[in-house]
Order: sequence, then structure tokens, then C-alpha cells
Amino acid sequence: MNAKHCILIGAPVDSGKRRAGCLMGPDAYRTAGLAEALTDLGHTVEDLGNLTPASHPTEPGDSHLHQPSKTVGWTHRLIRTAEETMPRGLPIFLGGDHALALGSVAGVANHAAKEERPLFVLWLDAHSDFHTPETSGSGNLHGTPLGYVTGRGGFAGFPVITNPVPQENICIIGLRSVDNAERDALQNSQIRFHDMREIDESGIAKPLAAFLETVAEHNGLLHVSLDVDFLDPSIAPAVGTTVPGGATIREGHLAMEMICDSGLMTSLDLVELNPFLDERGRTAQVMVDLAASSLGRRVFDRPTRSFL
Repeated sequence: MNAKHCILIGAPVDSGKRRAGCLMGPDAYRTAGLAEALTDLGHTVEDLGNLTPASHPTEPGDSHLHQPSKTVGWTHRLIRTAEETMPRGLPIFLGGDHALALGSVAGVANHAAKEERPLFVLWLDAHSDFHTPETSGSGNLHGTPLGYVTGRGGFAGFPVITNPVPQENICIIGLRSVDNAERDALQNSQIRFHDMREIDESGIAKPLAAFLETVAEHNGLLHVSLDVDFLDPSIAPAVGTTVPGGATIREGHLAMEMICDSGLMTSLDLVELNPFLDERGRTAQVMVDLAASSLGRRVFDRPTRSFL
């Protein structure tokens, strides 16, 4: 694939859920050799270090939400960072819990609007993250990014979404833990979603290829958000939201290799890595390997339609 300028953005967001530890994620990716892997593939790498949240008010004492004010601060910071880095290269947001996508996706959507191109989002996750603060039973905001960026209500105090991502431009793959409120909302939405039963029956390539073809047809930008719990916990245990029955290592690499072959990815989230729960860096290394697959690592080079 063509060489890219990859911009590593440490986003040690740990406010989106109650179980601490994701703040260590960005440095675990660095220790696992993410920059070196991308450089070996011929890309240039710029590391912006770890961000801090924008200034925010103190946490309210009467909210069922966990640290909403700090998450608002992170969202402001990440929106601005996404807007600033998208014109310069391919930003890779190193999480941090999935609440970071409140900002990364919203900022990328603002950039896409300036470019007058549609934004498409590929959500690789065991969960749909389509809640709003009002529908979330846990009060954990890492379960709300897709609700926020599609313009659902209930996000008082958060930056106003001026460029909502159309529901039909979102594809979720890997679902296996969806509560009743999210299930109802998803079934009444235009979001494409594929649970693990469908993957078991038909494979991961068919729905992913159909989505990538749609992105290409519309000359879209593609944001990929890869959650550790997309993978089976036997492969990637370092996540606080483990759900058995996830993607295998080959399904994960196939997905990322197909993304690479398409040449469409313009930004990437690597989220929910909790090194405190890892086994000698095992999960961090798996995630680095998947990121490398999305950016050109392969056993054999194969000509594809995108590059013929």
C-alpha cells in the first residue's frame, strides 16, 4: 500500500467507565512497538504524546453518570485534535476507553464535512455503544459514542454535534452483548449491524466487503474503531468488558487485511486496552499486530481490485 503519515495520539481516557486502568493503554501500545511496526512497513510516524482533557467543571454530585464532566473535557480535546491532525495524515487514537470516540469520531466528521465527503464508521466491538446518557443503566459513557455522533439526544453539556454521522454510514461487526434498550434502538435505526451468530454462519468477509464497497462507491472517509473486546477474551484478555465468543485471531486479521486492501481507512481508534488486566503484554501485542495488518503487514502480497 502507499506510504502514509501516521500520527499517534495518546488518549488516556479512563472516565468512561468505573473500572480503572485504560489510562495506561497508550504507553502499552508504544511499549509493544506500534511505531516501530508502522515504520517497518514504510510509513512515517509522528507521536504527539499523551493528551489531557480540556478544562471542565467539577463532577456533579447528583448524576447517575460516571465522571461526565471529565468526559466532556476529553471530548472537547479530542474533537480539536482530530480536526487538526486529519489534514496532515492518518491519526491513530491510542486509548483509553471507548468514550474517546465521542471526540475522535465527532472531530473526524467535522473534517469530512469540510472536505465535502461523507464519513463512514466501522465499529468492531462486542457492544453497540448506541446508548444515550438517559438510556444507559450503568451510567458509563463508554457505551454512548455512536448515540452521540449520530445526534441522539440527552448529551447536555457536551459539544454540540454539527455534523452527525448518518446512521446508514455506520457498520457494527462483532456484537454479542446488547441490552434491551440498545437492541430496540438499533432495530429501529438504519445502522448496519452483524452479531457473532451471523459471523459464525456466514463469515466476516461478506458483510465487511459489502460495507467497504459502499464506502468506495461514495468516495467516503473511513474511520475504524477497534475495541479489544471485539476479540475473544482467550486471545485478548486485557479488557474490563470481556464477553466470550468473540472474533478469532484470524477473523481479526482478515478484517484488518481487507481494510488495508480497500485503501479506504483515514483514521483509527485502538480502545479499551487495560494493561492492568493483561498477561505479559499479550493483548497490547495483538492489537499492535492488528493495526499493522490494517496498514500493510501481510505474509504474501496479493493484487487487489483497489490497486490494479
